[in-house]
Amino acid sequence: MLLLLPPLAAEPIFNIGSFTVTNAIINTWVALIFFVVVAFLIKRRVQMVPEGLQNVAEAILEFLLGFFDQVTHSRAKSEKFLPLVGTLFLFILVSNWMGILPGIGSIGQWQMHHGSVELIPLFRPANSDLNMTLAMAILAVVASHVFGIIAIGFFKHTGKFIQLGGVFKSLKKGPMAIMTAIIQFFVGLLEIISEIAKMVSLSLRLFGNIFAGEVLLTVMAGLIAVLVPTPFMLLELIVGLIQATVFAMLTLVYLEVATSEPH
Repeated sequence: MLLLLPPLAAEPIFNIGSFTVTNAIINTWVALIFFVVVAFLIKRRVQMVPEGLQNVAEAILEFLLGFFDQVTHSRAKSEKFLPLVGTLFLFILVSNWMGILPGIGSIGQWQMHHGSVELIPLFRPANSDLNMTLAMAILAVVASHVFGIIAIGFFKHTGKFIQLGGVFKSLKKGPMAIMTAIIQFFVGLLEIISEIAKMVSLSLRLFGNIFAGEVLLTVMAGLIAVLVPTPFMLLELIVGLIQATVFAMLTLVYLEVATSEPH
C-alpha cells in the first residue's frame, strides 16, 4: 500500500492575478472568518451582565490576563500586550485544532504531479506551512522592538545591541576599560544574531510540530482507518494547545525583556 505523505511546501489551489492561493492560505482564511463571525456575534449582544458567548469570551480574556501577569507582574503591561499575544495564541490554537477536523487533508482533487497522480487537498493546517509560522515569528520579534522603543526610548533600546558609546568613553579610562567596552560591543553584536535566531526557532518549532503531527495522522489513517487514529487525534489536541502556549509565552517574554530598562 502506497501512503501519500503531505509535502513540505503547501500546494497551490488557484491564482488571484499573480497571487497564488495555497491550501494552507485557505485554512488561514477559514480561521479568520471564524474569528470575525464570533466577534460580530459578541458585539451584537454585548451586555453589562455577560452571558452565553460573551461570558465565554470574557472568561478567556481574564484567564489570559492572569496568565500574562505571571510573566509581566503588571496588569497594565499584560493589558498592553494582550492584543498581540492573545491574538497569536488564539489564532495558532484554532488553526492547530482545525487540522484534525474531518476533510482536512483528505478532501481535494486528483492531479498529475511529478509524473504521478496525487491527491491535492483543498485544506491544509495553516501552521504546517513554514511561510505562515515564519511570518508570525517575524511579527513577534519586530513587535518586541517596537514596544521596546516606545517604552524606554530609541537610544536606550538600540544601546542593548550597538554599544559604540561605551567604546569611545573607555578611551579616557585606560586599557582595562577599553577591553571591557570592546567585549560589550561584540556581546551586542551577538544579541543581534540572537534576535534572528529567535525568528528561526519560533517558526521552525511550530512548523515542525504541526507538520510532524499531520504526517503521523496521515500514516495512522492510511494503515488502519478505524479507531486506531483516535488516540493520536487526542494527542494532537494537546500538542496544538502546547505549541500555541509556547509561541505566545515566548512572544510575551520577548516583549517583557524588550520593554525593561537595560542593566
